Amino acid sequence: MPIVVNTNTSATTASNNLSNANAALRKSLERLSSGKRINNAADDAAGLSVAYKLNSRINRTNAVMQNMQNALSYLQVQDASLATAGKIVDRMAELRTMAQDITKNTGDIENYSKEFIELQTQLNQMYNEKFNGISLFGQTSSAAVSGTLNKGSASFGSVSYTTFSRTLTTHASGSDSMGSISINVVNLQFMLSIGTTASGGSDFDLGNIDNVRTAGTTTVTSDGSYISDILEVSVSQFTDIIERIADMRAENGAEQNRVMQSMDLLQSNLTNIEAAHGRIMDTDVALESTRFARHNILVQASASMTAQANQLSNVALSLIG
Repeated sequence: MPIVVNTNTSATTASNNLSNANAALRKSLERLSSGKRINNAADDAAGLSVAYKLNSRINRTNAVMQNMQNALSYLQVQDASLATAGKIVDRMAELRTMAQDITKNTGDIENYSKEFIELQTQLNQMYNEKFNGISLFGQTSSAAVSGTLNKGSASFGSVSYTTFSRTLTTHASGSDSMGSISINVVNLQFMLSIGTTASGGSDFDLGNIDNVRTAGTTTVTSDGSYISDILEVSVSQFTDIIERIADMRAENGAEQNRVMQSMDLLQSNLTNIEAAHGRIMDTDVALESTRFARHNILVQASASMTAQANQLSNVALSLIG
């Protein structure tokens, strides 16, 4: 091989090897410091594309799970209200039974009626119960229930009534066909309906305070029906209401269980999606540490050899001298 001054191929080759080793060392440092295998699109273009879509799915799944947790809280508040309504109706039935005692005089029955009316007033206020501004209950005669509602019809024995529900989407795609749960908005008017009074009036709602009167004062509703006193409602009518409340609570409990089962499924899916995303994006620290050590040695060796190669041209000086 000729001895030349202008061209030092060995030094150029050593310099290129130094640059490559230094670039690889910098890449290992970047991966170890960030914890990510892919820090820019050039690292793995196809992998970044897949990981990007998986990350979007993860974020949407987390949002859906938050929505489901809020829906579960809505159902729990609704169930608590139904439990209170059940206690009130149970007490009203108890008062009705005690007023039936043949040893009770008119004054005693009037006293029972006072508590009866107060309890009815409390039932009436339940129409306004809301969760974050969203109504817990609806009524057949009114569509003034805030939020998006799905209206339908159903029957309870021989009684037909209006149903209300809200659709909870349970799939990250946002499509109801891929996964959804119908959340019932209890028709309180139907639940508290007890048919006609003992005096033969029209159907009325136990939660409507206009259906009742205190002793000596009759409050008549628009359709002309009223409860003249506590004895106007039979015990069997109360048992019908209690049965409806039990059915509504059972439906509420079934919906709560379904929401929790759907959340378990989403949590399992989320865990696996995060694992797939991690395999693409995350740095294998053990492997990258080994690479870093190798690249570090190569950088030092390349730098030393580049310095040695730069000295090869000095041989020409000895020949000239």
